Amino acid sequence: MPRRPGRGHRYGRWRGGPDPLAPPYDLGSAVDEIGDSVLGGSGVREALRELLRRGMDGRRGLDELRRSVRDRLRQARSAGRMDGTLQEVRELLDRALDAERRELFPDPDDGARLAEAELDALPEDTAGAVRALKDYPFRSGEARQAYEQIQDLLRREVLDSSFANMKQALENATEQDVQAVRDMVADLSRLVDAHNRGEDTDEQFREFMEQHGQFFPDDPQSVDELIDSLARRAAAQERMMAGLSPEQRAELADLMAQTMSDMGLASEMAHLQDALRQARPDLPWGQRGQVPDGEQALGLGDATSAVAELADLEALSNQLSQGYAGASLADVDEELLEQALGREAVDDLAALRQMERELERQGHLVRRDGKLELSPKAVRRLGATALRRVFAKLDATGRGEHDVADAGAAGELTGGSREWRFGDEQPLDVVRTVRNAVLRTAGEPRGERRVRIAVEDFEVVETERRTGAAVALLVDLSYSMALRGTWGAAKSTAMALHSLVTTRFPQDAIQIIGFSSTAQVLRPETLAELSVDTLQGTNLQHGLMLARRFLAQHRDAEPVVLVVTDGEPTAHLEEDGTPYFCWPPMPETIAKTVAEVERVARSGATLNVFALDPEPGLVHFVHDITARAGGRVFTPDSDRLGEYVVADYLRSRRGRRSR
Repeated sequence: MPRRPGRGHRYGRWRGGPDPLAPPYDLGSAVDEIGDSVLGGSGVREALRELLRRGMDGRRGLDELRRSVRDRLRQARSAGRMDGTLQEVRELLDRALDAERRELFPDPDDGARLAEAELDALPEDTAGAVRALKDYPFRSGEARQAYEQIQDLLRREVLDSSFANMKQALENATEQDVQAVRDMVADLSRLVDAHNRGEDTDEQFREFMEQHGQFFPDDPQSVDELIDSLARRAAAQERMMAGLSPEQRAELADLMAQTMSDMGLASEMAHLQDALRQARPDLPWGQRGQVPDGEQALGLGDATSAVAELADLEALSNQLSQGYAGASLADVDEELLEQALGREAVDDLAALRQMERELERQGHLVRRDGKLELSPKAVRRLGATALRRVFAKLDATGRGEHDVADAGAAGELTGGSREWRFGDEQPLDVVRTVRNAVLRTAGEPRGERRVRIAVEDFEVVETERRTGAAVALLVDLSYSMALRGTWGAAKSTAMALHSLVTTRFPQDAIQIIGFSSTAQVLRPETLAELSVDTLQGTNLQHGLMLARRFLAQHRDAEPVVLVVTDGEPTAHLEEDGTPYFCWPPMPETIAKTVAEVERVARSGATLNVFALDPEPGLVHFVHDITARAGGRVFTPDSDRLGEYVVADYLRSRRGRRSR
C-alpha cells in the first residue's frame, strides 16, 4: 500500500509577541503586596500605584526613577548661562572697533576723523551697533574679519536654535549653502502646512527627506516625528528667550531679526513658527520655565538645547510622578527616559508595565464600571497568605498544633470497613471489594472464571462521625478601629479565618458580619476592600441578630460566635429598624445588646470576644456577656489578633472532635 505523504513542518526563530514557551509570569509577591496595602485600608488602585512607585524584584520603581531624573535635572540647570552668543558678539564687536580705531588714529586725513566720529556715534546696544556697521567701509582687515565673524556666528547660532546641529553644517558657509537652507525652510513650511490641513502624504515626506535630509541628522521616520522635534525646539527657544533679562532679550531678538532678514528667511521662519505652534498647541509656548544658570556661557543653539533638555526632564519627571488625573504608565515617554537615564531605566519601566498588564491578564485584578477591583482569585490568595502568616506566628510561639490535614464531612477513619448500603457517602474500600469478588467467583469453572464485581461485593471504610461548626465572625467597623490602627489587623484576621474554614475544613460554615451604626454580611471580596464606617456607632445588637439568623440555617452544626471589637455598644435598632446612636452608651442600648446575647446563648452558641482596647468599661461589658454565653474574653495586641482568633477556632474544633 503506497505511503501517504505526511504534512510537512518548518521550524524557525520565533518572531512575534511573547515567547509561548516562556514560564508563566510570577505575580505572587506583587499580589501579596497589593493585598497588604488593601488590608491596611488602601483602595486597589492606590495599592497598585504604591507598588509601581516602590518597584520590586530588583527593578526600580517610579519613585527611584523620578529621583534619578530630578538629579539629572539639577545637573542640567548648571549647564551654563544663556547669554553666550550675546557676550561673544560683544567681544567680537569690541575687537573690530579697537582694530578700526588703531587703523584710523595715525591717518591725518579728514576722512579718518569723520570715520572716528561715526564710530563714536554708534548706538550703545550691541544689536544697534552691529546694524549700524553693516555698510561701514572698514579700513582695518582685522576689524573687517571680526565683523564677518559676527555675521557668520549669528547665522549659525540663530539657525542652530531652530534646527539642531545646524551650527556645524553652516560653518564657513557659502552663498550656495545659505540658498540650500532657504530652499529647505520653504519646503518645510509647505510640508507642515499640508500636515495641518491633513493633506500631507508619505511620498511628500520621503521626497522632502531625500532632498533635505542632511539638515536633520536625527533621521525622523515620519512627518509627525519631524514636526514634534522641530516644535519642541521652537517652544524651547521661546522659553530660553523668556528666561533672559529684558535688555538681553531685546538685544538678542534684534540680532536674530537682522540675521534672518539678511539671509532672506524672516518671513518664512515666522510662518514656520506659526505652523509649528498650530501643529503642537499643547507645548508650553512662550511660558517661562526652568533655564540653565551655570558659569559657562552658552551659545544660542546650545542654550536652546539646554532649555529643551530641561523641558524634557521636567515633562519626564511629571510623567513618572503619575500625580495627575488619568495618569498611566503609557504616558511615560520611553525615548525621553532613555535619553535621561539610559536603556536600563527603559527596561525597569517595561517590567513595571508588564507586571501591571499581567495582573489583569492573569485575573488578579478586574475592572468593573471603570473601577479597579481585586478578583475572587486574588481574594482567595489574600486569605491564604494571611492564614499562612498566622500559622507562622503560631508555630513561632509554640501554640501551633493546627489541625489542617483532615478535611471533609465524613470524619476520621477507624480502620474498619462494612458492607455498602444505599445512600452511603463513605469512600469505597477497594481492596476488600475486589477480595470479595475474587472469593465469590473462585468456585466457577477454570475456563469461565473471571472477576466480576457485584453489588454485594462492595464495602466502604468506616469513619468516626465528626460534628461540623457554624462560625459567625463579627468584626467592628466603627471609625475608632481606624483611629487605633487595628482595622487592618481585623480585616486580615477575618480573611485568614475565612480561608482556613473554607479550604481546610469545608464541613464547617462561616459568615463574616461587620457592624458599625448597623450590621451587614460581608463577602470576602467586599471585606478585602472595605473601609471603616465614618458613621458613629457600634451596633453589636444588630450584628448578633444577623449571627443568630446564620446559625439558624445550620441547626445540625455546633454554633460558634466570635466578636472582634474595640468599644462598648453605642448603637441599637429601634422598633422600626432605624439605628439609634448615643455616647456614652445608653442603658437601653446595653439592655438590647445583652438581650440579644442571651438569645444567642439559648441557641447553644459559644460567644468569645476579642477586646482590642483595655478600657475598663469595655472589659467589664465583654466579661459580662461572655459569662452569660459561656465564652471567654481575649485581650490581644492588634498584631497578634489573627493568632488568637485562629488558635481559638482550632482549639474549639479539637474539642468537638474529641467529644
